[in-house]
Amino acid sequence: MNLGKLFIVLGIVFLVIGIIWNFIGRLPGDIQFKVGNVSVHFPIVTSIIISIILTIIFTMLGRFR
Repeated sequence: MNLGKLFIVLGIVFLVIGIIWNFIGRLPGDIQFKVGNVSVHFPIVTSIIISIILTIIFTMLGRFR
C-alpha cells in the first residue's frame, strides 16, 4: 500500500470517529433510566451504528490489500 492511500484511509477513519464521537449517547434508541441514585445507560443504537461503520472500514481496508 502506498503512502497516499494510507493517508486517505486514515483521514476517512478519523472523520468517521469524529462524527460518531459527537453523537455517542444522544441517539434515539439508546436506553437511559434513573432510579434513585443509580442511573443506567444502554447504548444499543450507538453500538449497532459503530459496528456497521467498523465493518465498512475493515471491508474497505481488506480490499486495498
